[in-house]
Amino acid sequence: MTAQPLEYRTGSVPMPDKSLRAIRAALVVPQDREAFDAGLKAVLDEVRVSLDLGVLNDFVHRWWITACDSVKDPEGRRQMHALAEQIRSGETVPRGRSWRDILAEREVYLIRVAWL
Repeated sequence: MTAQPLEYRTGSVPMPDKSLRAIRAALVVPQDREAFDAGLKAVLDEVRVSLDLGVLNDFVHRWWITACDSVKDPEGRRQMHALAEQIRSGETVPRGRSWRDILAEREVYLIRVAWL
């Protein structure tokens, strides 16, 4: 069993194991799977040359976070890729709310600190 942060274990949806197969299976959006496959090929090529497994560990960790996001909010992942495609194609994209508004909605208030 792979150790996972507490906040992921306590959710209603089980998070994927931190293995290449489980991570890829959890990616629900085709663009994520394509990027994962291309990235894995590049990382494995790099490992063959450098003999450094650290880059593979980093790759697994980064994609595990994406897989957890995909499991928790698959529609959000789809919307993110759709918005990215709109931006790439040059379509006009409606502006969203400001970070300040979103944080205030969640009762997180920013304060300005003046340094002397």
